[in-house]
Amino acid sequence: MSKTALDEQRRKFIGTSMAVASGAAVVGSGLLGSVEAQAAAGSASSGRSTATVQISARRKLGQLEVSSIGLGVQNMARTYQTTVPARPEMIDIIRTAYERGVTFFDTAEAYGPHECERILGEAIAPFRDKVVITSKFGWNIDLETGARGPGLISRPDHIKLAVEGMLKRLRTDRIDLLYQHRVDPQVPIEDVAGAIKDLMAQGKVLHWGLSEMGLKTLRRAHAELPVTAVQSEYSMFWRGPEKEVLPVCEELGIGFVPWSPVGVGFLTGAIDEGTNFADGDFRKTETRFSSENRAHNLALVRLVKTWAERKNTTPARIALAWLLAQKPWIVPIPGTTQMAHMLDNIGASAVTFGADELAALNAALAGITIHGERLPPAVQAFSDVEAPLK
Repeated sequence: MSKTALDEQRRKFIGTSMAVASGAAVVGSGLLGSVEAQAAAGSASSGRSTATVQISARRKLGQLEVSSIGLGVQNMARTYQTTVPARPEMIDIIRTAYERGVTFFDTAEAYGPHECERILGEAIAPFRDKVVITSKFGWNIDLETGARGPGLISRPDHIKLAVEGMLKRLRTDRIDLLYQHRVDPQVPIEDVAGAIKDLMAQGKVLHWGLSEMGLKTLRRAHAELPVTAVQSEYSMFWRGPEKEVLPVCEELGIGFVPWSPVGVGFLTGAIDEGTNFADGDFRKTETRFSSENRAHNLALVRLVKTWAERKNTTPARIALAWLLAQKPWIVPIPGTTQMAHMLDNIGASAVTFGADELAALNAALAGITIHGERLPPAVQAFSDVEAPLK
């Protein structure tokens, strides 16, 4: 691909699809073929009521305690399919999640942009001091208008200004966990850590983390200022972090927060061979969702459904419970714009696997090779980046 073509593809990504590459994911209502209806039917047929779903388990990300399952507030301003959810419904989902025991809420300046921070800030205002909230900086987002520009910005002066805007939109005086959304190839990570140190000294940031970074950058960042959590894509559908990222996190005592923990909706069972993705849906550009690859990859969905039947639960809960079973310092943040899906997701905390069951499930997973790439090349180029040396 020529440099001009590559730049154009990146610009299109920034303009229309930043959300999916930036954090937790959600199945919206824009899939043709009644995906939402399929998902609702799946929940109803499981025999599991959501009326009394409550989550009490807590986990540690470094020294930060959160609910064992969080809520991604990514698509509450606009779903993958460009539909705009009703704001009162999104606030109701967030508040109901809190009532059901969720204390970990994830957003970013890039989501909306800015708007998802506003939604979360309004929703948690009555109980701000009882929850942990995150946000992220790093994309080229205009500080005032929220307009997206090309590339990344992690200059220390810009980080500090971005955080001031976050605090206003989130209606708070501090951000519990602040991530660098993507590594800026122009800014040494030591300079980024220095800006975070200054913000911590002012009480505006309590913990920090990185997302989709290169491993050398993670080590340098942690040496400069202890990192609380890493956020990257991880699920049965994409197991890339297992090779190197998770071992480094375990070595350094860093928590791990999987975004897209139900495989961009794939692991819920709501997507099949007949699903057509609406124009604007990012999954339409991912080769793992192409017709040919999807037909092959549905073997994974069949496996998840088999285990859901075996455990008398739903596919989404199996996918999330599997993540919880990997490490005690993993905290998934499934996102959704549907109340029923949120209740289904947090119910995963009650699903457990015996040692033999987990071994059997892992063995079956090892026998399935996923076809296709998780992201287009121009988007993947923003992941696994190493910051320049200082």
